[in-house]
Amino acid sequence: MNSLPAPIPLSGSVSLPPIPETRETPAARRAFRVLKTVALSTLLTLVLLYAGLHAFIAWKLTHPDVAPLVSNPMSAKHLSYEDVAFASSDGKIRLSGWWIPADGSRQTVVLSHGYGTNREESWVPMYDLADLLHGYGYNVLMFDYAFADALHRAPATGGVLESKQLLGAIEYARGRGSAEVVVWGFSMGAGTALQAALQHAPVDAMILDSTFVPTDDTLLYNLRMSHLELPAYPTLPLVKWFLPLLAGSGLEQVPAARALGTSFDFPIFVIHGTADAKAPLYLAEDVAKAQTDPRSELWVVKGAIHEMIFRTHRQEYVQRVTDFLGEVHATAIAKSFEAPALSI
Repeated sequence: MNSLPAPIPLSGSVSLPPIPETRETPAARRAFRVLKTVALSTLLTLVLLYAGLHAFIAWKLTHPDVAPLVSNPMSAKHLSYEDVAFASSDGKIRLSGWWIPADGSRQTVVLSHGYGTNREESWVPMYDLADLLHGYGYNVLMFDYAFADALHRAPATGGVLESKQLLGAIEYARGRGSAEVVVWGFSMGAGTALQAALQHAPVDAMILDSTFVPTDDTLLYNLRMSHLELPAYPTLPLVKWFLPLLAGSGLEQVPAARALGTSFDFPIFVIHGTADAKAPLYLAEDVAKAQTDPRSELWVVKGAIHEMIFRTHRQEYVQRVTDFLGEVHATAIAKSFEAPALSI
């Protein structure tokens, strides 16, 4: 039978192996500090790069690349014209344009070009519209918004300041003796027209093609269409934070909801394509839905893309627009024959 081990005595000292003493050497402390500094520097660099990317996006949005003018109405369409200049309605900036007169006419169309281009807007193309309108007896005012003006360049503001510039153009047209003024806008030029209308623009009608109004949704929509797969958060807050720093006004100052949901006291012809990859169709539908003037109209073109409807559906486009302009003119003529109310 195996014997049990002897019990450990309860009294007396028991020798245990010594616990090795750990000491942080100066070299280890230095290495830790270096690693900590590198980690913090790397994190700060990544944060700055991420913020810098969004600052760059905001800069490009407010300072779009715009090609210089390459022609003029005479060279492009043998249309006589005048170089003109006028102030925005708030008097803060000087704008440049072309006045194309139609002999003896008191009807004028102001062409409101889109974002990232100038008064020529070749893909529409604007010269063809000017020639068409002149042939129908309209004076035409073509001008550059300040973000496209080579002489008085200013940041783009999504229509906040551009609406003041358009109001200046309308006032100039009225000052040239125009009894009837129609604004014909494209993309953000159409959205700008709506913002000008909110400020009681003295117009008789508007034609809005491929209407674009800057909102959180449309901004993110266009960033993603530009193959920038950025998350809504924090992309939108960061870009929106930089916008006022770079342009003097922010997205919050764009009266998008009112522009899209107000019934105006003049007719609006809204034109939009179902395949528009820059301006969602609901923008045009919201504008049209809000109108109560029976002469207002919505024309949705199946498969049409942004600002290309005049090119791809020219015959129907011209017919619809001239019918609309004819109705506007008939109303203006009828009003001019109305007897003034007698004062008692």
